[in-house]
Amino acid sequence: MLANLLEYEFLRNTFLTGIIIGIIAPLLGAFIVVRRLSLIADALSHVTLAGIAFGLFLEKKTGAMLITPFYSGLGFSVLGSIIVERLRRVYTAFQELAIPIILSGGVGLSVIFISLANGFNTDLYNYLFGSVSAVSRQDLYMIIGIAIIVCTVIYFLYKELFLLSFDEEQAVVTGIHAKRIHFIFIVLTALVIAASIRIVGVLLVSSLMTLPVASSIRIAKGFKQTIIYAIIYGEAAVIFGLVAGYYLEIPPGGTIVMLLILFLIATMLIKNVIAKVKSRKHRIKNGVIE
Repeated sequence: MLANLLEYEFLRNTFLTGIIIGIIAPLLGAFIVVRRLSLIADALSHVTLAGIAFGLFLEKKTGAMLITPFYSGLGFSVLGSIIVERLRRVYTAFQELAIPIILSGGVGLSVIFISLANGFNTDLYNYLFGSVSAVSRQDLYMIIGIAIIVCTVIYFLYKELFLLSFDEEQAVVTGIHAKRIHFIFIVLTALVIAASIRIVGVLLVSSLMTLPVASSIRIAKGFKQTIIYAIIYGEAAVIFGLVAGYYLEIPPGGTIVMLLILFLIATMLIKNVIAKVKSRKHRIKNGVIE
C-alpha cells in the first residue's frame, strides 16, 4: 500500500484529501451538533447532489466540461446555505422549517437533472458514495483552500461561535452580530460538505460531521475536548476506510460510516463498563457490598 501511495498520484491526492477532511468535517460538526443543526448537513448534501447532477447535465448537452460537477456542486451548496439562512430569518418562530424546505428542493432538482443527464453512471456513483480514485490535483488544491478558510475562520471567531452555540441570547447581549456569524457558519458548512463528497460521497457526508461528535461527547469533559476527540475518531475512520476501500475495491464512504458507528458503539459500551466499575468501587468504599 505504501509503495503504491508513493507511486500513484491519485492515491496521494485521495489520502491527503482524506486527512484534511478528517479534520475539518468533525471540527465544524462539533458546532453543528451543539447548535442542534445536525440535519443541515443532510439538506445541503442533497443540494450539492443537485449541483453535481447539473454539472453532468451540462457536460452531456454541450459535449464539453464547461464546469466540473465538483465545482457546480460546490456552487449549489453555497447557494443552498444562503437560502437556508434566508429562510431561517423568514420563519423566525419555526427556523427548523428551512431544513426540510431546502432538502426537498435539493432532492427534486437532483431527480430532474439526473434524469436529463441520462440517469446514473460511474461518475455519479462515485459522487454518491465516494471513491479512492476520484480526487484530482486541482480538487486537492481547492480542498486545501477550503480547509485553510475553515480553520482560519474558526480560529478568529471561536469565541463568537462558542457563545452563539450555547447561549445565543447572551451572545447577542454581549454585542455579537448573530446574523453575520450565522451566515458565515452556514457557508463554511456548505464548503466542508462540498469538499467531503469526493471521499465519503454526497449521501454519507453528514455522517462524517456528526458521528465522530456523537462518540466524542460521551467521553469529553469540555467542548475543546469534544472537538479533539471528534477529529481523532474522524481521522481514524477516514484512514482505515480509505485503506479498506482500496484493497476491497469498494466505495470508501460506506466503510468510513460503518467504522464510525462501530467507534460509537464501542465508546458507549466502554463508557458504561467504566461507570459500572466506578459505581461498584464507590459502593464497596462506603461499605455497601452486593
